[in-house]
Amino acid sequence: MKIYISGISGTGMGPLALMAKAAGMTVYGSDKNPGMILPELEKAGIEVKIGEQDGEFLKQKINEGVDWFVHTSALPKEHPELVLAKETGIKISKRDELTEYLIEKLGLKMVAVAGTHGKTTTTSMITFGALKLGIKAAYIVGTTLGFAPSGSYKPGDEFFIYEADEYDRNFLMFHPWLAVFPSVTYDHPDIYPTREDYEEAFSQFKAQCENVIDEINGDVDFKLAGAARRRDAELAMTALLNMKPDLKPEEVKAVLDEFPGVGRRFERLADGFYTDYAHHPEEIEATIDVAKDEARLRGKKGVVVVYQPHQNTRQHEVKDLYKDAFKGVEKIFWIPTYLTREDPNLKVLTAEDLISILSNKEVAEPAELDDELFRKLVKYRNEGYLVLLMTAGPADGWLRKNVATL
Repeated sequence: MKIYISGISGTGMGPLALMAKAAGMTVYGSDKNPGMILPELEKAGIEVKIGEQDGEFLKQKINEGVDWFVHTSALPKEHPELVLAKETGIKISKRDELTEYLIEKLGLKMVAVAGTHGKTTTTSMITFGALKLGIKAAYIVGTTLGFAPSGSYKPGDEFFIYEADEYDRNFLMFHPWLAVFPSVTYDHPDIYPTREDYEEAFSQFKAQCENVIDEINGDVDFKLAGAARRRDAELAMTALLNMKPDLKPEEVKAVLDEFPGVGRRFERLADGFYTDYAHHPEEIEATIDVAKDEARLRGKKGVVVVYQPHQNTRQHEVKDLYKDAFKGVEKIFWIPTYLTREDPNLKVLTAEDLISILSNKEVAEPAELDDELFRKLVKYRNEGYLVLLMTAGPADGWLRKNVATL
C-alpha cells in the first residue's frame, strides 16, 4: 500500500509515517516547513517534499499509484493537496484512521496514554521501559526521542504504545487493551465548547478501554526531578507491570530512574537553558516544580521563565488559572500569544492583560523574541540561574538557534 501524508514532518504525523514504513508500506509526504521529525524520516528513506504544498508533488505520487491521503486535523478544507485528493477520488482520512488500520493489520494490543498533561512524558517512559526490559512493543511518541526513533514497528511486536491525543476527538477512534491517564483538566475550547463536553469525551474513551490506569499509590521513591515526573514514572511502571507481569517492581523502577527525558519536555539545550512544551497553567505549574527541583540538584540560584502562550481562544478560557501558576520563579518574560485557529470575534489578550492576573506580577514583564531578550537570558544564566522556556509555538526554534551560537 502507498500512503501520502500531508504535514508529515511534525510530531503528530512523522512518527506515524515511520511506523507505516516499518510495517512495509510505501510512504511519501509533504510539509510547508521542516518539522522536528524530518531527520528521522530522511534516515528511514521516506521521500519528503518541503516547501509550497501546491499539489504538484502529490499529483506526481498519485500518478505513481498512491492509495491513501492522510492529513493533519489542522489542514484547511481549501488546502491544494486536500482539494486534489478529493478530485482524484483516492481514500482520505486523518491520522487516527491510519493508526487504527495499522493496529488491526498488525494484530497489536494498544497501550494508550491519554490526558491533558503528561501524555508525551508518560508515553516516552513506557516506551523507554519496554525497550530496556525486553517487552516487544511498537510505539508512536509525539516528539523526538534521544534513545530511539519517534515511531517503530518490528515483526513479532505484541503491544502498541501510543500517545492518544484528544484534540479533534481523535482518541475516540480507538479501543485500547490498556489506557493510562496522567491528568485530565479542561483544554481545547475550540473543539470542546464546555468543560462538560471535554470530560464526557474522556468518559466515553475510558468506557472503550479494556483496562484503565488512572490512580497511583504515590509510594514509589523515584530519583527523578519533580513531583509530576515522578508521578508519570509510577504510572509508566504500573503499565509495564501489566504488559509483563513477571517483572519485579524494583527492576522496573531502576530502569525508569534512568529515563533520559525527551524532546520539548524539559529538554536541556545547554548548561542552564531548558525548553518545554507546557502551555496550560496546570502544566506550567508542574513544569516549574520540575525546574525548581532541577535547579536545586544542579546548584542553581533559582528559575527564570520565558513564556509564550498558545492560542488566544485558549487564553480566554484559562486566564484565571495563571494566578499562582508561576509561583517561586525569580523572573518571567512574557511573550505575545502564538495565534493559531483563532476566533476573530475574541479580543486578543496582551501580555500585559495576562500578567495582571498573576499573584507575583511584580517579577513579570512583557518581552519580544529579539536579541535584547536573549542577552538578558544569557546574563541570568551566567549569574547562576536556570532559564526555562515554555512554549507550544515558534519560540522554541528561536531559543535553539540562539543557544547554538554560544
